[in-house]
Amino acid sequence: MSAALATGFGVGRVSKAPGTVASLAALVIAIPVLWLTRWQGLAVLAVITTAVGVWASEQYANSTGIKDPKECVIDEFAGQWLACAIGAMAAMHDEPALSIGGYVAAFLLFRLFDIAKPGLIRRAEKLQGGLGIMADDVLAGAVAGFVVFLFAFSGFL
Repeated sequence: MSAALATGFGVGRVSKAPGTVASLAALVIAIPVLWLTRWQGLAVLAVITTAVGVWASEQYANSTGIKDPKECVIDEFAGQWLACAIGAMAAMHDEPALSIGGYVAAFLLFRLFDIAKPGLIRRAEKLQGGLGIMADDVLAGAVAGFVVFLFAFSGFL
């Protein structure tokens, strides 16, 4: 069960760019979740996924002997969902979700911060076990979401 969860039910097993593919899959799931539950439902999903992800990714990493296996993408799901949830908070009195530009910005900014790992995001990656696997992506998602929030709240998205 931990392998299925850690790999995003197989999404992480794609041969090219598993993190990007997982982020896109997470975005596809985020859109209807935001429309049905607003940002709160997606935030709860991100928190639950993070908690489960710490356990599942650690189990999976231990079984492979690799510190952060590339096919372990549950962290991308949690981070992308957090980016969208935080970004959508700017729309809490208008639309229940982000604009198309908001979704694109959440995806691109999350991938940028996840790949570049500036500052604390890189330090979080150095934490041990499942916490280290999850923490950098969750922080990348939080930073991306905050930027999207600022742009959406200012009316740019």
